[in-house]
Amino acid sequence: MLLRFTELLLKFHSLFSRKIAASTGHATLISSKKSRTRVFGLRGRIEAVIVGGNTVCRDNPRLTTRHGGGHFPMRIVMSRTLNLPEVANLWDVSEAPTIVATQRAARKSFQKFLASKGVEVVEFDIFNPKDVMEYLYDRGYLLIFWECGGTLAASAISSGVIRKVYAFVAPKIIGGKNAPSPVGEVGMVEMTQALELIDVCHEQIGPDMLISGYLQPCPDMTPVIPSVDETSEIDPTVSPYESSIILFNKTWDPYGAFSNFSPHSIRMPDENGDYLTWSSIEHYYQAQKYVRVNDPAARKCVEGIKSANSPEEAARMGRTIQRQHPNLVRADWDSVKIDVMYRALKCKFSIYPHLNSMLLSTVGSVLVEASPHDLFWLGGREGEGPNYRGRLLMQQLWSEFLGNSSTPSESPITYQEEIK
Repeated sequence: MLLRFTELLLKFHSLFSRKIAASTGHATLISSKKSRTRVFGLRGRIEAVIVGGNTVCRDNPRLTTRHGGGHFPMRIVMSRTLNLPEVANLWDVSEAPTIVATQRAARKSFQKFLASKGVEVVEFDIFNPKDVMEYLYDRGYLLIFWECGGTLAASAISSGVIRKVYAFVAPKIIGGKNAPSPVGEVGMVEMTQALELIDVCHEQIGPDMLISGYLQPCPDMTPVIPSVDETSEIDPTVSPYESSIILFNKTWDPYGAFSNFSPHSIRMPDENGDYLTWSSIEHYYQAQKYVRVNDPAARKCVEGIKSANSPEEAARMGRTIQRQHPNLVRADWDSVKIDVMYRALKCKFSIYPHLNSMLLSTVGSVLVEASPHDLFWLGGREGEGPNYRGRLLMQQLWSEFLGNSSTPSESPITYQEEIK
């Protein structure tokens, strides 16, 4: 029943470039007045509407029905970090109530500020669309719109909480490769993986086109849980009969914060000892392939990866350069990459208390980063990979954070040891 009543509103994207804003983020009046009026009418029949923190920061929406009375939906903001403005239309609860859903312990001072405005704040130990939807369902909100940007839309789709899609298409051209898209990264690399709508309807609204349809059940992107024998292959030191298996891969998974792609910045020293801030571990790891290489092109690679808009983009850049220009990769990369990863992981789980607590709560389990696309760092879909990242989390960071390691500055796993 939960999934049956959840709808995604992919509103106001350009017909030709399939974008929802210009490259600057400006998105005012892409659609016609008639389309916007239809959206207000749709809101008038739902129980809640969800947006992400980026939408609050960029658009400052009201999320009301704009007709001066009648039913107003509950307005819900999903923000893991609570990096939100103090002045926003959604904090004015005189028109309609607002709930802010966030990760537990995020910006306590800002939570108090929201409470002083009459905004309800709900903390989640596991913060993802599925758990938020289950919470809202328990409170009686059955028909919900996701009027969010591409990143949160991708997360909602991948979590399997979207049943119906509305897409308003305007006959306008918006250029710019960095312009936002209606749906962000969902882990699909081939057109054969594209999700199709069924029972599709088309409706002309002024100059715009409204396309609606039902999303078929999302293909299972959850990694296959390894069997007992496969678990022993992942880490022979842990008995599968005594431990549970915790899988993590996508950032919206329950333990997705363990992934390199989670949006947790880290500060790491460069080759000169100066500390730099990296948007994610993936940014840092990919860039380290090209440091200490006496070639201006390698330095440009580092700068480009560091400024990548997302961890996914950083990963694509780093891997593409490595494949096409192997001469730019540092000569000792194979021997140092595990230590690079270890130090980045240690930094991440040291500076974020809630991540540290989450990691320590898994002690005694088998941590498997499961994906079919990486058979070095990850465990693979069927447990055939060495799962080095999961092993670093288990064999080293568990020990260090519990105070059992006598040599915390050394990585316990070296590439030379593992290839023997």
